Amino acid sequence: MTQPHPPAAAVLVLHGGRETGLGVPPPAPFDLPAVRMRPFARGLRGALPGDVLVRAVRYGHRGWNGDRADPVHDAVRALDELRRTAGEIPVVLLGHSMGGRAALAAAGHPLVRGVVGLAPWCPRSDPVERLAGRDVVLVHGTRDRVTDPADSRALTERARKGGARTCLVTVPGGDHAMLRSAAGWHRLTTALVAGLLDRAPLPGPVAEALRVPPGAAADEGTVELDRVLRPGGPG
Repeated sequence: MTQPHPPAAAVLVLHGGRETGLGVPPPAPFDLPAVRMRPFARGLRGALPGDVLVRAVRYGHRGWNGDRADPVHDAVRALDELRRTAGEIPVVLLGHSMGGRAALAAAGHPLVRGVVGLAPWCPRSDPVERLAGRDVVLVHGTRDRVTDPADSRALTERARKGGARTCLVTVPGGDHAMLRSAAGWHRLTTALVAGLLDRAPLPGPVAEALRVPPGAAADEGTVELDRVLRPGGPG
C-alpha cells in the first residue's frame, strides 16, 4: 500500500471552552465549541492545497483551569507530534475564544509561523514575548459580550511592540459565536490562513497592517472586515 506523503504545512484548529472545567470534553456531536469550528476546518480543507494538513487539537479537559492552562499543553503536544511525523513544516494556529488564548500561548513553538485568533480570550496580563517574530491576526466582533474586543486591540499593540507583526480585524456588529456576518468570518479566515502559509496573497489591508512599525498606535494596525472583503479583496 502506498503511504501518503507527509504534509508540507499545517493548520491546527483550537476550539473554545470554559474558563474552568477539569472534566473530559463531551462526545463529538455534543461538544458545541468544537462543532462551531468544524465549518472553518471544512472551508480550509476545500480551499487549501492537498499538501496542507488541517487538524483539530483534542483537549484533555473542558477548561483553561488557571495556571494549569491545560489547552496550551494540548496544543504543544499536537505541535510536537506534528514535528516528529512531518518535520520542520510551517504551521498556523487557528483558535476561537479560549482556543485563541491557547494559540497565542503556544505560538513560541518552533513550527508556528502565525496565529489567527477569532474572538479570542486574551487577558492583558498574558505575556507577549513568545509572539516575537510571528504574524498575529485577531478578528473580533464589536458586539462580543463574552470576550472583550478591547483586549484584542491591546494585545495587537503590545505584541507589535514586542516584535510580532500584528493586525486586528474588527467585525461591526459581530458576536462571539460568529453567527452575525458568518460568511464574512469564514471567507476572511480562509484568506488569512492561506496568506500566512504563503498559499495565496494576504488581503491587502491585512498585509499593510502587518507592516506597521512597532511603535505605531493601535489604530494603525486595525482594519474593518468590510474593508478587507470589499471587491478586489480575498476571493
